[in-house]
Amino acid sequence: MTEQMILETTPLNAVDRCDRCGAQAYVRAVLLSGGELLFCGHHAKEYAGKLKPVLSHIHDETQKLVDVPSVN
Repeated sequence: MTEQMILETTPLNAVDRCDRCGAQAYVRAVLLSGGELLFCGHHAKEYAGKLKPVLSHIHDETQKLVDVPSVN
């Protein structure tokens, strides 16, 4: 498995920060050039339209923002 494939499938965590504002990242945008950008949910939505032409893949974990763990 290549390093890029590992990055694309590795879940985002609290250490991953938005490249725009520094908040926790929930979206990984993998560029056609091979690089990647990390975004919080807000900035992922803001830049989605402009990024589409240069993206090869989006790893979106924004569902974590609304998932509520059950409490027993």
